[in-house]
Amino acid sequence: MLTVTGCPSPNVGQPFCLSPLMSASLYCHIVFLFADSLGENTKVLPGLPQPPTITHQSPKEYIMDPRENIIIHCDAKGKPHPSFSWTRNGTHFDVEQDPNVIMRPHSGTLVVDLSRARPENFEGVFQCTARNKYGSAVSNNIVIRQSKSPLWSKEKFKPIVVQEGVSLVLPCRPPAGLPPPIIFWMDNNFQKLPQSKRVSQSLNGDLYFSNVRREDSRNDYICYARFTHTQTIQQKQPITVKVLNPDAINDTMADYYNDTELLNEAPVDERKPTFLIPSGHSSAKMVLRGHVLEMECIAEGLPTPEVSWTKVSGDLPGRRASFLHFNKTLRIVNVSESDAGDYRCTARNQLGSAQHTISVAVKAAPYWISGPPKNLVLAPGESGVLTCRASGTPKPSIMWSRNGGPIENSPKDISRKVEDDTIIFTDVQTDSSAVYQCNISNPYGYLLSNAFVNVLSEPPRVLTPANKLYQVIENRPALMDCSSFGSPIPKITWFKDSRASTLDGDPYILHDNGTLEIQVAQAQHKGKYTCVATNMLGIYENHVYLETKEPTHIIKLPDDKVVQRGRSVLFECKVKHDKDLFPSLIWLKDDEELPDDERFIVEFDSLSITDVSERDAGTYTCIVNTTLDHDSATAELTVVEPTPAPAVLHGRPDPPTDLELTDQKKRSVQLTWIPGEEHNSPIEEFVIQYEDSLHRRGHWHDLARVPGTKTTAHLKLSPHVYYTFRVLARNAVGLSEPSSPSRMYKTDPAAPDQNPKDVRGSGTEHNNLVITWQPLSGLQSNGPGLHYKVSWRQKRPGSDWTTVTVANNSRFTVSGTPTFSPYEIKVQAVNDHGDGPEPAVALGYSGEDLPLSAPTNVRATVVNSTLAELHWDPVPLHLIRGHVQGYKVYYWRRHNLHKHNPDHMEKRILTFSGNHSHGMLPGLHPFSHYSFNVRVFNKKGDGPPSTAQQFKTPEGEPGPPVSLSVTDPSLDSLTLEWSPPHEHNGHITGYDLKYQPVNNSNELGPEEELALAANETSVTLKNLKYSPRYRFYLNARTSAGAGPAFSLEHAVKLEEGNTQTSHPVAWSPRRRPINKARPASPFANVSSSVEEDGALISWEYWGPEKNVYVEYIADNSEDEEEWQKELVNGSQNVKLKGLKGGLSYRVRVVAQGHHEQPLHSEELFVTVPAVTSRQVDIATQGWFIGLMCAIALLILVLLIICFIQRNKGGKYPVKEKEDAHTDPEFQPMKDDDCTFVEYSDNEDHKPLKGSRTPSNGTVKRDDSDDSLVDYGEGGDGQFNEDGSFIGQYSGKSSSRDNAEGQESSGAPSPINAMNSLNSFV
Repeated sequence: MLTVTGCPSPNVGQPFCLSPLMSASLYCHIVFLFADSLGENTKVLPGLPQPPTITHQSPKEYIMDPRENIIIHCDAKGKPHPSFSWTRNGTHFDVEQDPNVIMRPHSGTLVVDLSRARPENFEGVFQCTARNKYGSAVSNNIVIRQSKSPLWSKEKFKPIVVQEGVSLVLPCRPPAGLPPPIIFWMDNNFQKLPQSKRVSQSLNGDLYFSNVRREDSRNDYICYARFTHTQTIQQKQPITVKVLNPDAINDTMADYYNDTELLNEAPVDERKPTFLIPSGHSSAKMVLRGHVLEMECIAEGLPTPEVSWTKVSGDLPGRRASFLHFNKTLRIVNVSESDAGDYRCTARNQLGSAQHTISVAVKAAPYWISGPPKNLVLAPGESGVLTCRASGTPKPSIMWSRNGGPIENSPKDISRKVEDDTIIFTDVQTDSSAVYQCNISNPYGYLLSNAFVNVLSEPPRVLTPANKLYQVIENRPALMDCSSFGSPIPKITWFKDSRASTLDGDPYILHDNGTLEIQVAQAQHKGKYTCVATNMLGIYENHVYLETKEPTHIIKLPDDKVVQRGRSVLFECKVKHDKDLFPSLIWLKDDEELPDDERFIVEFDSLSITDVSERDAGTYTCIVNTTLDHDSATAELTVVEPTPAPAVLHGRPDPPTDLELTDQKKRSVQLTWIPGEEHNSPIEEFVIQYEDSLHRRGHWHDLARVPGTKTTAHLKLSPHVYYTFRVLARNAVGLSEPSSPSRMYKTDPAAPDQNPKDVRGSGTEHNNLVITWQPLSGLQSNGPGLHYKVSWRQKRPGSDWTTVTVANNSRFTVSGTPTFSPYEIKVQAVNDHGDGPEPAVALGYSGEDLPLSAPTNVRATVVNSTLAELHWDPVPLHLIRGHVQGYKVYYWRRHNLHKHNPDHMEKRILTFSGNHSHGMLPGLHPFSHYSFNVRVFNKKGDGPPSTAQQFKTPEGEPGPPVSLSVTDPSLDSLTLEWSPPHEHNGHITGYDLKYQPVNNSNELGPEEELALAANETSVTLKNLKYSPRYRFYLNARTSAGAGPAFSLEHAVKLEEGNTQTSHPVAWSPRRRPINKARPASPFANVSSSVEEDGALISWEYWGPEKNVYVEYIADNSEDEEEWQKELVNGSQNVKLKGLKGGLSYRVRVVAQGHHEQPLHSEELFVTVPAVTSRQVDIATQGWFIGLMCAIALLILVLLIICFIQRNKGGKYPVKEKEDAHTDPEFQPMKDDDCTFVEYSDNEDHKPLKGSRTPSNGTVKRDDSDDSLVDYGEGGDGQFNEDGSFIGQYSGKSSSRDNAEGQESSGAPSPINAMNSLNSFV
């Protein structure tokens, strides 16, 4: 038999079956030999043959989406690598003959391209076969079916008129789909209809009223069917219900008689309950084991009945049973055979009760009793057994196959004998290698499993590195490995030095895996050791060396010290160690590093402290470490006040004595002791410690503390621990030395009491799920053989749990998962003595991928000259393929609309965290043309951009004039000259000049005002003889208003050659803040915009404090004191420069008052993108594209003129130069054909009935709504699983053009286009 001994990685690979000749301890080594994840050891076992093994296959039921390709998985391993073939409906499926089907390289996975084929052509039963020269393995039968979401049949409902108090059933009867749809009822406004004990939805989707009331009257009872696989929703025609009281029936009978359905004209009295469903007094129901059982009882009556459930033949399963729909539905998950029996539902009100009995029968599809058959690896002449043991109801039948064919049709093999669920192999030969299939089936399902028999003949080899050196401390155990493999199993023998005799007796212990152990290594044991592996095919030997070292000891222990404050103290720690080991010594104070204080002086073997203070008191530990061992010692420092007179000496107590264990139980024991001498200080408490000799020998842990007045403690213990106890006494001076240890007390092993905590599931790749947990400690394991059952299933109806066993690890990776799919996860602790408690189910998600779609219906509404409101339709959640992190708006200024200020701005990014559908875009330049697009992003990154949109900002107030100066001053006049503002922000309509005299006391006189034309840049003021000095204020105006003024103070000419110097002052009039309701914080609408030279932070602020600044810190910073400060000088925005690319920052705005704590805004997260090289592609520049379009248009016009002249037969001149043409940069054009844009809002699908979307796809805001509270907010339009809210679920909008100007919803015309063009100039 082939085996690997010394198994370094027993937790990897697939399980193998043990032969009767193989010892149980070698099981892990066979696992190691054929593992996929051998790591470096793969090179050790090259070329070993292996029959095929199916490693991955599609589920038995595969529902295909006609919009996507079909992918049928079939992967296998083996040596040599297997080839693959397929059957469809039991006959050979020739992949090469179908151009729409390809098989992936080195795999059997089929990919069917449905873009050119009909989906129904590929429905059927598919099966994959993987084969090599040693056998054939087959997959399950994979049934391929097409998903269906049929339309609702057209039907018209008459209004239903009922008398108040009667029962009513509104039928839904949805179309049958694959898979079945989810049913819910809503009204015309897409609001979920309220349900209660009186009104509820049944499992088949009908809406039941136990009794109707007047408020039930409405004309929009609508049943919806949601088909999850195709992500579509069908709606039934609305049903009208009118509920009348008895007095109103006669008055309205004539109105409704012809076109309504009137139910129950008779007066309605209070009545006892009767069941609407199910009918009769009893019914029967069948459910499969492991499935979900749902039983419902809906009763009518007046008053509304209460429903309760009992099990006639026993109790309801507590943890697996739940009550839904106001106790009308009993749901039992993970059904077992014990759930069979009679269940009784009772409906009760004040007038009586009604009962119904449901008989439940539990059937079971086949399931494994002890797992599927294990692979069998044998050597020639050995024997083995394949067992295929399963159960089911009714009892399943078993059928064996060999290499995919019936075993009775395979070649006769005298070494093989089939006995029902077992195949016995005796005296196998090399030609007995094959893959056997076990098929267990009954009417409710089947199990198919492959298990190979691999007969190998291999000489022995030793895997332990040659000449390996082992170093151990004297009197400690020594373990020397001899990892080997071979077939048959090699025999391991050890020799020392001269090989006088084998090492198989005291003091040597030879383990089954070949390891040689010396329990107490002494100096005479060092030397050369030889490991020899032998079987019938050869012999292999390997040499290792053992060295023993002297233990490290602290020979001079530090003493406890009591020192007066201000004195010095010295602790000594002298060490003895082996000459070949190099120790390192460190000192700790109270188990932490020594304070960074020059008073602490550390020498190699001592610690001294000068000028001792009270804070120096504590426990000092000397630790010496070598590469093989360590030792430590502690001393207590007590600092006392200096006293002139001698006082009573206080000391630490003596250790307790005479420890005794009584009242011994499995999980507890009682410990008693005798206290030691107190030394003038009463004992305050006793500390009980224990040592676990099984798991952590030499480590003592605190177990309990009891008051100093007690000498007995009742100790709670854990299973599978070798306890030794000791007791320490504590008084005001300190702890005593430990008592002598008690005798050892061993507790019996048991199953785990707890499961791992912090179970999580997340993906590192888009197609995997990484399950992690916090492993149990050795003390928590409760017994040997600790491992974990890791189970997961996709969170959707009908998903089955998949379970694997993981040992010596705290993570497991599930590959081949769909992208960002929810999974239910649980991890259960198991040891050799049983399973832990039923684990809790955690929710995780497989890996994310980049979003697939961009936001649609993107539009902008200009609020004012510096602010725009953006709207978009959020990307459906299933297309985001991850947790939605938010939306990013990329925007840039294409050009300024004023001819004096043409410019181009780099792209900026504004981020809205969360699932928003609109946001505010602040900090815009007035009178400019902007473009923008919107992208959704998740943790993986950004999705594709939306179609670029444009908008224009209106005129704003201009900036101050660039300069203002005085020329030609005289005795009573002067001339003012100025330069226009740098920022026009619109068309300058004029200037306002104000001036007033200033006397010698700096008092201002009456103000004069002049209105100047826009084209003026100077003015002469006369008759300035009333004051020696004047102050001037000049500001520009646009249609939006006057901008800030430029201020200048100047003196008139007093006499020839004597003038006063002018002093220009920049002045801005104070503006009244917007009157807003003040929230608790004085900050609002804090937002960020990442630019090329920094991050622009904007906010609103109305607080009284003047000291306002911005703080920021790197998100990964651990020190909260590292906040950086940026002053803002009274403005409400600031640009943070010097931020590092690729990092995220936390930003907040702070207001600091004189007597109050600082006021903080909410923290804002700003991510700075990594810096990339700026390479401008001329082909993407607007001016270049415009120029090329103009040249092409000119050539086209010339060609048309030539063609017309040629047809007339005349000659024609050609102008060599155009007089003038409009700058193409200012024309709204398409990028591809240079034509004027025509806006189109084309809808591919109409919205559901009842939606209120305007024809232009936008929602008009109220004119008075100028609040900025909406910055970064949004999120409407989401669609919950239960259908409680629906937006435009299936509507898709696409724009025919890729670039748009600032169009209205009306159709454009050439005249409008020309007028728009003229307004730009």
